[in-house]
Amino acid sequence: MSQSNDYTPPCIWTWEKASGGTFASINRPVAGPTHDKELPVGKHPFQLYSLATPNGVKVTVLLEELLALGHQDAEYDAWLIDIGEGDQFGSGFVGVNPNSKIPALMDHSTPAPTRVFESGAILLYLAERFDEFLPSDHALRTETLNWLFWQMGSAPYLGGGFGHFYAYAPEKLEYPIDRFAMEAKRQLDVLDRRLAESRYLGGDDYTIADIANWAWYGQLALGRLYDAGEFLQVQEYQHVQRWAKAIDARPAVQRGRMVNRTFGELEMQLHERHDASDFERKTQDKLTSGA
Repeated sequence: MSQSNDYTPPCIWTWEKASGGTFASINRPVAGPTHDKELPVGKHPFQLYSLATPNGVKVTVLLEELLALGHQDAEYDAWLIDIGEGDQFGSGFVGVNPNSKIPALMDHSTPAPTRVFESGAILLYLAERFDEFLPSDHALRTETLNWLFWQMGSAPYLGGGFGHFYAYAPEKLEYPIDRFAMEAKRQLDVLDRRLAESRYLGGDDYTIADIANWAWYGQLALGRLYDAGEFLQVQEYQHVQRWAKAIDARPAVQRGRMVNRTFGELEMQLHERHDASDFERKTQDKLTSGA
């Protein structure tokens, strides 16, 4: 790996050029919209604007789990937000999420449409709305929220830290890769120790804490993030592996992974979801073959 030692930070940082790396063209040091663009609105109570990153997958998995339990009021339209093209900086999207990050949700079943942003907030909102995947027992609810918010605070070190420097930065630098690989492995060990004593993170039952953590750490353990499974030796975390595979086998999880997905196998890509039948009729393999 190369290591640059010739950079001295100036007294005052100024934005004079793209920062480099995969997302250089959309990085900027200010908030707000870059262009006017209204968001589409479909026929269902929930309008989701997202992409199948781990944070996006959290929400589509929960919505599919709710529908699998028979909550028809959880029906949703999932609209694709292409973050590589800067869709998240359109005026309509910024109106739903001023932080310009996916996912963002609009609930049109309330007297005035309710916006919900931040993936953890969306999970909590939906769990409370439908009284599912969040224990009513005070101690179990608290433990579930412990692990939900643990994920929200920890995953940026996995994604923006390890993932960025290992997979997306313009050059491989030993220090940040080592620093964040150490942290990623420490986090996997935290989960492994918890899952050695409990079937799921919150206790015996599958909850939004599992959904949130699986989207990041479960998929990492299954070799789906950053092509880094061998590098991080994810197979060593046997309790995380057991948990990740069990959740991965759930039909609602498999459907949730497909929604707003624009990469990987064509049969796993459902760019937009507006009806349950779209999983059978509108995946990219069928659209490209004309089936």
